[in-house]
Amino acid sequence: MEASATEITVGEPSKITTEPPPPARKPVIEMSVEELVAKAIVPVKKEFMCPAPTRVGSDNNGLSSDDRPAATTASAPVSKEKKSKRQIKRERNQEKQSTRNLCPMVAKTGRVDSCSYGDKCRLSHDIEAFKVQKPADLEGTCPFDSDEAPCPYGLACRYLGTHRTDFATGIINEQKNSEVNGLKKDVQKLLWKNKMTFVKADAKLKALGLMGPAKSKKMLEADNTEENQTVLNDSLVTKENSCGEMGVCPIVQNDCCAENVEDINADDPRPMKRGKPLNDETSDSIGESNGEDHIETDESLKLHPRERKLIDFRDKLYLAPLTTVGNLPFRRVCKVLGADITCGEMAMCTNLLQGQAAEWALLRRHVSENMFGVQICGTFPDTVARAAELIERECTVDFIDINMGCPIDLVVNKGAGSALLSKPMRMKNVIHAVSSTVDLPVTIKARTSYYEGRSRIDSVIGDIWEWGASAVTIHGRSRQQRYTKQADWEYVYQCTRKTPDTLQVIGNGDIFSFSDWKKHKSDCPQLSSCMIARGALVKPWIFTEIKEQRDWDISSGERLNILKDYVRFGLQHWGSDTKGVETTRHFLLEWLSYTYRYVPVGLLEVVPQRLNSRPPAYFGRDDLETLMASESAADWIKISEMLLGKVPDGFSFSPKHKSNAFDKAENG
Repeated sequence: MEASATEITVGEPSKITTEPPPPARKPVIEMSVEELVAKAIVPVKKEFMCPAPTRVGSDNNGLSSDDRPAATTASAPVSKEKKSKRQIKRERNQEKQSTRNLCPMVAKTGRVDSCSYGDKCRLSHDIEAFKVQKPADLEGTCPFDSDEAPCPYGLACRYLGTHRTDFATGIINEQKNSEVNGLKKDVQKLLWKNKMTFVKADAKLKALGLMGPAKSKKMLEADNTEENQTVLNDSLVTKENSCGEMGVCPIVQNDCCAENVEDINADDPRPMKRGKPLNDETSDSIGESNGEDHIETDESLKLHPRERKLIDFRDKLYLAPLTTVGNLPFRRVCKVLGADITCGEMAMCTNLLQGQAAEWALLRRHVSENMFGVQICGTFPDTVARAAELIERECTVDFIDINMGCPIDLVVNKGAGSALLSKPMRMKNVIHAVSSTVDLPVTIKARTSYYEGRSRIDSVIGDIWEWGASAVTIHGRSRQQRYTKQADWEYVYQCTRKTPDTLQVIGNGDIFSFSDWKKHKSDCPQLSSCMIARGALVKPWIFTEIKEQRDWDISSGERLNILKDYVRFGLQHWGSDTKGVETTRHFLLEWLSYTYRYVPVGLLEVVPQRLNSRPPAYFGRDDLETLMASESAADWIKISEMLLGKVPDGFSFSPKHKSNAFDKAENG
């Protein structure tokens, strides 16, 4: 019988080779400052380092969970059962009808009869049952209650015991709203029904040849209708008919019968809803849509970027648009600490045009934001141009920024964000369409390229001004890099020197101290400014450091006061009822998942700290500083409980962001 491959022949020496064990990793506490810097570990003074030895199963820094203080082991996220949309809707309706959801009008006035819907109201009117299950009041004072007006949340407020105004017997005055750019109900309904008109955008898109076939046919029908209305202009007036609708009717007719409407707009199968008088703006748009070349030429010269209102970004501290964490309360914190320019979170154009309230909430602006822009993201020129026109019409903003750098798969797979860098012609059409449609300054934010070394931004940087953009922000990484490796500032300088003087270039990437800011400005004086993104998330007082030209050794108490300001701003934005408190807590925890990376200046061997260096396990100068250094979600929850009270039963939290995601499969 032949021996199998696994059998050993008698008399032959066994050839068993063993690989030497891997060398033991040197504990972080025993590394020199140079070794720590080389391994991208923050060099903390030895007396503050955790003395625990390194164990197997450590993370990228050579630190295992056992190397950190006992309270800093990260908790595993709790997996939730996936529910169907029908089940979610059913649970939402049941939640509305429960005693936990008191009708807002009843809560505000303390009277059951104050609700105009009466018994048809879907929310609870049982005040006593609501009081029984309501959580205990939180410590502190109500962020709304004042001598001028009572708290708008009334009985539902978690600071009810501190209210100074008796809302049940006093006169209910409206709170002075310090936020603007809210979505109006009538606008939302038009967007829901797809009946919103975009006169300027559609006219410009047609003039630029960017209308699709179906939309071009629709525009042709509208042109024929407008020609008929122009011919009959002397015998038409705009009046409110007996149906309560605004429409264009002949003077000789005194009613709004369907025949008259059909005679005027016979080719359009949809009923006429609300017409507008033919003012100068409408006449210009009609002239363009009818193919009058001389009007198109005049308009294009009028809207040339050289004659457009510009914003001076030079030497101003610009807070980047930050998804999830860059909300309005966070921007208010940064304004207090010295930020000059703020920008809202990235809003998807398709969601804005559908009237989604959650997307429109990203456009809200606080009165303290004296220079504020909104960032929009879309794939096609028509979608982005219509969204820009709608924003200019309904919102108060200083500029519109077009996102061409978002690396998220959900955005890139739709052809938006950084995917536009691989399509220069579409990139041109998007910028040209938006800048021709709105009178606001248009800026763009882009990465160096989509893939490393291909479709780089320097190949089109010289044309961006001619396309209509007033400024461009260059993040010194490709989409392929995500947030790994250092930002390529030399490439940013190269692009800046290639641009015309009229186009402002803003650099972005890894700014974490005033020395970083100063270095980039001195290395390339042509840079208008530097955008601050993740650095502001980790330490928002970076704006104070830059303006005062110092490294601020901020204490744990001062950091806690900043968190208190954020909580107060959050309650004013999301509400002081239970829902508002928990929403504020959620976004506070998202922010704390960044702030733990900060190492106080007084603990550093080398100042300043680098943004991409990871902090080792260390103890702070007091218990609060040690708690703030924890990478555990459980400890972040403890900090939130110091500010917002106990979390509800069954509460769990897992951070949303993955700042160092680098997927090999999608990078080609």
